Amino acid sequence: MKPEICIPFLQQKIQGIGSALFYSLSSAVLKFPTSIVSTLKVDEMGNIWFFASRPEQHLQEFDWEFPAQMQFYRKGKGYYLQVTGKACIVNDPEEVNSLIGLPEDARKKAFKEMVLIKVKINNASYYEYKQLLLPKNSLKRLLSKLHNWLFAVPAQPRIQLQPSARLGF
Repeated sequence: MKPEICIPFLQQKIQGIGSALFYSLSSAVLKFPTSIVSTLKVDEMGNIWFFASRPEQHLQEFDWEFPAQMQFYRKGKGYYLQVTGKACIVNDPEEVNSLIGLPEDARKKAFKEMVLIKVKINNASYYEYKQLLLPKNSLKRLLSKLHNWLFAVPAQPRIQLQPSARLGF
């Protein structure tokens, strides 16, 4: 896929799903817990913005930048995404206020209950799959499910997006 259309494609697909499983891949002793997050936006620079629950420990004890992975999946969509990149904790009030369309109550939560995080996309894998139509007969349906479970072929990425020096992501 051409670099010019990577970002709009990812924006559309990520916004279509809306939520993701967020993993910290840091090797630090203290790291962000795995959590389900809702994306706020994906900007033109290839950053995914979202709020995560504020950990019980002091925020200063965490690494401010760390490797992360996000898995975007929603039942019935027919596709899913795996994104890896560098996550950054955003604790600057000016940067939080600069997010266009962020309600006032969300801005207040950003400094008390939540943590604003942005993930710079480094690698994205887009997978498509088709829903299998199962037979109406319950015995045939059971045999079909068993066959698919035993002999399923792992999904291969339809589109593999790599970092681009031209786009800077």
